[in-house]
Amino acid sequence: MTRRRIRGSTQDDVRRHNLGTILTEVHRHGCRSRAELTAEMGLNRSTIGDLVAELVEAGLVLERSASARGRAGRPSLEVVPCPDAAYVLAVDLGVRHLVVARVGLGGDVLDRVEAEPGRDWSELDATVDAIVEACRRLRVGAPDGARCVGVGLSVPGVVRQEDGLLRFAPNLGWIDLPLGARLGERLDLPAFLANDADLGALAEHWRGAAVGYDHVVVISGEIGIGGGILVGGRPLRGRGGYAGEIGHLRVNPDGRLCRCGSVGCLETEAGVEALLGAAGRPVDGGLRAYREVLARVAAGEPKAAEAAAGVARWLGAGVGMLVNTFNPDIVVLGGPLGELFAVTEDVVRRTVARSSLVAPHEQVRLAVSALGTDAQVIGAAELAFAPLLEDPIGVLTSLAA
Repeated sequence: MTRRRIRGSTQDDVRRHNLGTILTEVHRHGCRSRAELTAEMGLNRSTIGDLVAELVEAGLVLERSASARGRAGRPSLEVVPCPDAAYVLAVDLGVRHLVVARVGLGGDVLDRVEAEPGRDWSELDATVDAIVEACRRLRVGAPDGARCVGVGLSVPGVVRQEDGLLRFAPNLGWIDLPLGARLGERLDLPAFLANDADLGALAEHWRGAAVGYDHVVVISGEIGIGGGILVGGRPLRGRGGYAGEIGHLRVNPDGRLCRCGSVGCLETEAGVEALLGAAGRPVDGGLRAYREVLARVAAGEPKAAEAAAGVARWLGAGVGMLVNTFNPDIVVLGGPLGELFAVTEDVVRRTVARSSLVAPHEQVRLAVSALGTDAQVIGAAELAFAPLLEDPIGVLTSLAA
């Protein structure tokens, strides 16, 4: 994409912007030749060379000959990220899972800690302590000289965009918590907080099943169901950052009471607990029991197939609403919903077709997440990388101060 100088910007502003653009391109794509950067940014070759040299000197990128990858002909210089130069800590917090990862520049997950799988993480102080300890372990294990530039946190709740306040996480029982600020103080790092589904949508758009699509809906969840929506390649956040609470679409007026206070929400009719209940299993059985039911569906067991089909129809009804409302290019089903879709695809597709108008239905593609359980980790990492990608030299200078 060609980046144009903004009228009224100073030379320092323009240089900072151009450095950030180059680093973002390399971070997102893994490799960019000087020729590609020149064409995409509309700058001359010598300016690109100077900017790349500054990033090389800062230790953020490396240059190599294209011949190093076996290309024939005259070699040209390629720019690649240096993953050990800078990294972030990415936290994926769910009701029953907590994963903390060290993610390097370029997006690779370099190391991770999964804290006590299956534990209930609704106790605030214990959860914060566990996150801090996992982050400490990962920082100790990082290579000498690697710089941690921030921490990103994915949470199953509503986050106020302007200041990162966690307004409401119903499945954790948390209300109005300055969780990002608290973690930042404990870790002495810049900390950033966002809704898990929003981050999953960005991750799929940048690195997963929705690469190349501008109008995207991602639906995922475990205990609850959340959604991330991109319109024109940009997140749809709403006035206060609360948009995308797809799990609370009312799909069944005669349904069960939801934690939000309504009845028949999508997450009560199509979530993990819904399938377990329909299959006659204890609803608190978690993902292991959920996957056992899906395995029985795949094996052709009638009772399990009937239960899954009922839940899949509610999922399809919800997707149909979203197709009508947002006219997306693609709807990505992540987490347990992707697993459900894999064994009930025909049911979901038929219900989506019945629930959506012909024109938007003709344009939409349904897909399973390409990132799997890493979607929120990758999204949280991108959240934490954002300041570095905007002002690479400025962030490194502030860290050294």
